[in-house]
Amino acid sequence: MSVSPTGAPQSPPLRLALSLHAADEALRSELMPVNERYPLKDVLDACRAFYERKHRRVFVEYVMLSGVNDRYQQALALARALSGKREGEPSIFKVNLIPFNPTDSPYDGSSRESIAAFRSALESRDIPVTVRLTRGRDIDAACGQLAAKAS
Repeated sequence: MSVSPTGAPQSPPLRLALSLHAADEALRSELMPVNERYPLKDVLDACRAFYERKHRRVFVEYVMLSGVNDRYQQALALARALSGKREGEPSIFKVNLIPFNPTDSPYDGSSRESIAAFRSALESRDIPVTVRLTRGRDIDAACGQLAAKAS
Protein backbone atom coordinates (compact mmCIF):
# COMPACT_ATOMS: atom_id res chain seq x y z
CA MET A 1 0.00 0.00 0.00
CA SER A 2 1.31 3.43 -0.88
CA VAL A 3 0.86 6.73 0.90
CA SER A 4 -0.70 9.84 -0.61
CA PRO A 5 0.99 13.28 -0.40
CA THR A 6 -1.25 13.96 2.61
CA GLY A 7 0.03 10.83 4.37
CA ALA A 8 -3.20 8.86 3.95
CA PRO A 9 -2.83 5.24 2.85
CA GLN A 10 -3.78 4.54 -0.76
CA SER A 11 -4.81 1.28 -2.33
CA PRO A 12 -2.64 0.08 -5.19
CA PRO A 13 -4.12 0.86 -8.61
CA LEU A 14 -6.14 -2.17 -9.66
CA ARG A 15 -7.01 -3.21 -13.16
CA LEU A 16 -9.99 -5.41 -13.77
CA ALA A 17 -10.00 -7.89 -16.64
CA LEU A 18 -13.10 -9.86 -17.60
CA SER A 19 -12.87 -13.07 -19.61
CA LEU A 20 -15.92 -12.76 -21.80
CA HIS A 21 -15.48 -14.72 -25.08
CA ALA A 22 -19.16 -14.33 -26.09
CA ALA A 23 -21.93 -11.79 -25.57
CA ASP A 24 -24.58 -14.48 -26.06
CA GLU A 25 -25.52 -16.22 -22.78
CA ALA A 26 -25.87 -19.72 -24.29
CA LEU A 27 -22.56 -19.58 -26.16
CA ARG A 28 -20.77 -18.05 -23.18
CA SER A 29 -22.10 -20.86 -20.97
CA GLU A 30 -20.81 -23.41 -23.49
CA LEU A 31 -17.36 -21.80 -23.58
CA MET A 32 -17.28 -20.83 -19.91
CA PRO A 33 -19.54 -22.90 -17.63
CA VAL A 34 -19.00 -20.31 -14.86
CA ASN A 35 -21.54 -18.20 -16.76
CA GLU A 36 -24.29 -20.35 -15.25
CA ARG A 37 -23.30 -19.12 -11.79
CA TYR A 38 -22.39 -15.57 -12.81
CA PRO A 39 -24.61 -14.49 -15.73
CA LEU A 40 -23.23 -11.94 -18.14
CA LYS A 41 -25.64 -9.15 -17.14
CA ASP A 42 -24.63 -9.46 -13.49
CA VAL A 43 -20.93 -9.51 -14.34
CA LEU A 44 -21.21 -6.46 -16.59
CA ASP A 45 -23.20 -4.62 -13.92
CA ALA A 46 -20.40 -5.38 -11.44
CA CYS A 47 -17.82 -4.10 -13.94
CA ARG A 48 -19.77 -0.86 -14.38
CA ALA A 49 -19.98 -0.47 -10.58
CA PHE A 50 -16.19 -1.00 -10.38
CA TYR A 51 -15.72 1.75 -12.96
CA GLU A 52 -18.00 4.10 -11.06
CA ARG A 53 -16.01 3.56 -7.84
CA LYS A 54 -12.47 3.47 -9.23
CA HIS A 55 -12.75 5.36 -12.54
CA ARG A 56 -10.56 2.68 -14.11
CA ARG A 57 -11.34 1.10 -17.45
CA VAL A 58 -12.32 -2.58 -17.48
CA PHE A 59 -10.45 -4.83 -19.90
CA VAL A 60 -12.45 -7.47 -21.72
CA GLU A 61 -10.52 -10.55 -22.81
CA TYR A 62 -12.03 -12.19 -25.89
CA VAL A 63 -10.39 -15.27 -27.42
CA MET A 64 -11.17 -15.46 -31.14
CA LEU A 65 -12.47 -18.90 -32.16
CA SER A 66 -13.06 -19.56 -35.85
CA GLY A 67 -16.75 -20.03 -36.66
CA VAL A 68 -17.66 -19.98 -32.96
CA ASN A 69 -17.51 -16.39 -31.68
CA ASP A 70 -15.93 -14.38 -34.49
CA ARG A 71 -18.88 -13.45 -36.68
CA TYR A 72 -19.93 -9.88 -37.44
CA GLN A 73 -23.26 -10.33 -35.64
CA GLN A 74 -21.36 -11.42 -32.53
CA ALA A 75 -19.21 -8.31 -32.70
CA LEU A 76 -22.39 -6.20 -32.83
CA ALA A 77 -23.83 -8.10 -29.84
CA LEU A 78 -20.60 -7.50 -27.92
CA ALA A 79 -20.68 -3.78 -28.76
CA ARG A 80 -24.29 -3.58 -27.52
CA ALA A 81 -23.41 -5.41 -24.29
CA LEU A 82 -20.48 -3.07 -23.63
CA SER A 83 -22.22 0.17 -24.59
CA GLY A 84 -23.64 2.62 -22.13
CA LYS A 85 -20.99 5.28 -21.75
CA ARG A 86 -22.12 8.82 -21.24
CA GLU A 87 -21.77 11.33 -24.07
CA GLY A 88 -18.25 12.75 -24.18
CA GLU A 89 -16.82 10.19 -21.75
CA PRO A 90 -14.33 7.48 -22.62
CA SER A 91 -15.59 3.94 -22.92
CA ILE A 92 -15.79 1.98 -19.68
CA PHE A 93 -14.50 -1.11 -21.50
CA LYS A 94 -11.52 -1.88 -23.69
CA VAL A 95 -11.59 -5.17 -25.61
CA ASN A 96 -8.48 -7.30 -26.03
CA LEU A 97 -8.99 -9.65 -28.96
CA ILE A 98 -6.80 -12.69 -28.42
CA PRO A 99 -5.95 -14.94 -31.37
CA PHE A 100 -6.53 -18.53 -30.25
CA ASN A 101 -3.39 -20.61 -30.04
CA PRO A 102 -3.68 -24.07 -31.56
CA THR A 103 -3.81 -26.92 -29.07
CA ASP A 104 -5.44 -30.32 -29.04
CA SER A 105 -8.80 -28.62 -28.53
CA PRO A 106 -11.76 -28.86 -30.89
CA TYR A 107 -11.39 -25.16 -31.74
CA ASP A 108 -9.40 -23.36 -34.40
CA GLY A 109 -8.23 -19.78 -34.23
CA SER A 110 -9.90 -17.08 -36.28
CA SER A 111 -8.21 -15.81 -39.41
CA ARG A 112 -6.50 -12.43 -39.43
CA GLU A 113 -9.26 -11.20 -41.72
CA SER A 114 -11.99 -12.29 -39.28
CA ILE A 115 -10.17 -10.65 -36.38
CA ALA A 116 -9.73 -7.43 -38.37
CA ALA A 117 -13.44 -7.35 -39.32
CA PHE A 118 -14.45 -8.01 -35.70
CA ARG A 119 -12.16 -5.22 -34.53
CA SER A 120 -13.54 -2.82 -37.13
CA ALA A 121 -17.14 -3.57 -36.10
CA LEU A 122 -16.32 -2.77 -32.47
CA GLU A 123 -14.30 0.36 -33.24
CA SER A 124 -17.06 1.73 -35.48
CA ARG A 125 -19.27 1.60 -32.37
CA ASP A 126 -16.72 3.47 -30.21
CA ILE A 127 -15.45 0.40 -28.37
CA PRO A 128 -11.64 0.59 -28.02
CA VAL A 129 -9.91 -2.59 -29.19
CA THR A 130 -6.44 -4.10 -29.12
CA VAL A 131 -5.43 -7.26 -30.93
CA ARG A 132 -2.92 -9.19 -28.89
CA LEU A 133 0.30 -10.25 -30.51
CA THR A 134 0.92 -13.95 -30.73
CA ARG A 135 4.25 -15.06 -29.38
CA GLY A 136 5.67 -18.46 -28.64
CA ARG A 137 3.55 -20.47 -31.08
CA ASP A 138 6.60 -21.80 -32.87
CA ILE A 139 7.80 -23.54 -29.69
CA ASP A 140 4.35 -24.49 -28.30
CA ALA A 141 4.74 -21.90 -25.54
CA ALA A 142 1.95 -19.47 -26.39
CA CYS A 143 -0.91 -18.80 -23.99
CA GLY A 144 -2.76 -22.06 -23.33
CA GLN A 145 -0.29 -24.27 -25.16
CA LEU A 146 1.86 -25.15 -22.17
CA ALA A 147 -1.16 -26.29 -20.18
CA ALA A 148 -2.33 -28.38 -23.12
CA LYS A 149 1.10 -30.06 -23.39
CA ALA A 150 1.21 -30.77 -19.65
CA SER A 151 -2.22 -32.47 -19.64
